[in-house]
Amino acid sequence: MSLSRRAVLTLAGNRLVSRFVTRYGMRLGASRFVAGETLGQAIDTVKSLNRDGLLVTLDHLGESVTTREEALEATQSAIDIFDAIAESGVDSNVSVKLTQLGLDIDYEFCLENMERIALKAKESENFVRIDMEDSPRVKATIGIFKTLLKKVGKEHIGLVIQSYLYRSESDVKDLGELGVNLRIVKGAYKEPKEVAYPDKGDVDENYKRLVAMHLKNGCYTAVATHDEKIIEWTKSFVKENHIPKDLYEFQMLYGVRGGLQRQLAEEGYKVRVYTPYGKDWYPYFTRRIAERPANALFILKNLVRD
Repeated sequence: MSLSRRAVLTLAGNRLVSRFVTRYGMRLGASRFVAGETLGQAIDTVKSLNRDGLLVTLDHLGESVTTREEALEATQSAIDIFDAIAESGVDSNVSVKLTQLGLDIDYEFCLENMERIALKAKESENFVRIDMEDSPRVKATIGIFKTLLKKVGKEHIGLVIQSYLYRSESDVKDLGELGVNLRIVKGAYKEPKEVAYPDKGDVDENYKRLVAMHLKNGCYTAVATHDEKIIEWTKSFVKENHIPKDLYEFQMLYGVRGGLQRQLAEEGYKVRVYTPYGKDWYPYFTRRIAERPANALFILKNLVRD
């Protein structure tokens, strides 16, 4: 992890900084990365993205809940997204984090909540992706995913794999045998060198290795990156290996590289925009700043201007 990224994550954990940004952040620039605090605002954003030829994944922000009541509320929020998608007719699926559904409270309780969401995705003829969190939760996350995969099928549930973890190559090989839909990301959590590649070059090479492995296995792959070198590599790889366009898509974050998103869509590639919303946006926002500390300049400019 770079010194600047580590510094951002450390600073973000400061209580005074957290309190200030939570109070003023949306007005000062966090709205660039978060599509509002309500589902209605998020649906309006999806409509706009769809008009530009972009697909969407909606995520109601929140993680590491501490009570069953909070987890049940988060579960219902995810279910409500599917209803809002159906009612509005937008082109979007849904992403969830298991710690938001009570993973740290009780595994079986979390599984029950995630099952409700997965069954709703199937009922709605839609799709839900389980996001991956920090390394101590990877095993449990994969366990819940595999359990629900048997119940709803790969057409309705998918998973995320992080290329900065040493274990990910083995996980992709294992999951590839099940033919599942994977979203490949580099990873945004603060991890020790014992479990994650500390060097960016190694993370990038592993990223390409995982994408290539999953595509060659004939499995649907979401290439989630803003790295133009990896995007160009992917274009070349799929062309050279005759990978059909209905077997992969590019994914990027809302508020990041919007011009590139539209350019890829105009070139005929499927592009999906991960679009978060909700009041509990602070942890997500700080990870976006940590991934690219230059984003902090955007906030500082708004602070000075304000």
